[in-house]
Amino acid sequence: MSTAINVSAFIPRIDPAIWRLRPDFMALSVVVTHGANGSSPDWVRERLATACAGIPDGPDWAQAHLASWQDAYRAFGAKPQRTPSSAEALRKRGASLPSINAVVDLYNALSIANAVPVGGEDIDAYVGLPFLTLATGDEPFETTKDGAPAIEHPEPGEVVWRDDKGITCRRWNWRQGPRTRITEASRNMWFVIERLEPMPIEMLMKAGDELARDLKKLAPDAVIASQLLQS
Repeated sequence: MSTAINVSAFIPRIDPAIWRLRPDFMALSVVVTHGANGSSPDWVRERLATACAGIPDGPDWAQAHLASWQDAYRAFGAKPQRTPSSAEALRKRGASLPSINAVVDLYNALSIANAVPVGGEDIDAYVGLPFLTLATGDEPFETTKDGAPAIEHPEPGEVVWRDDKGITCRRWNWRQGPRTRITEASRNMWFVIERLEPMPIEMLMKAGDELARDLKKLAPDAVIASQLLQS
């Protein structure tokens, strides 16, 4: 996509099968154009460190929310002990989590602090719109293996995010592919914050507001649009 994308038209699609699987699923889509990224300044590094230090203290619904994601994974045949949701994986790493870049560190901190999966993607690497659906098993997933590019395929019925070219994230939010990940060169970005019960909806919206505020701090001229995705 070009830098002249229409943020109001960049609307992720959700397969109705997802809501049959989890009627409580909601997501907040956040589209950013004319953003900025780079190595993390001190305030971003501090935000990540503070989130990691606060893992044992809450929020009070955190463990129940992570358990809901475990149940969601089991519902489509995944084993959450082996392939946990992104939020659970980040919280398990805690203080060992390295700094990657400013934008990724910000959304990782948001994910850890709120025990909620947060994904970040480079819009300019997308072919078409994001689509959350059940895999047929034939879709390509570009990844790396032993340091070299590789192609994997999902299990049939696996929940995946994809675009018109292939899968961008396997097992709902477990593992993102390198093709669309946010780098220091990314300027047009899409974020998705994914919620199940019992995470309060107001906390989902608050997380989106916090993300937008911080992205504006990195890039005051950024254009940001948010949309709640629900059944």
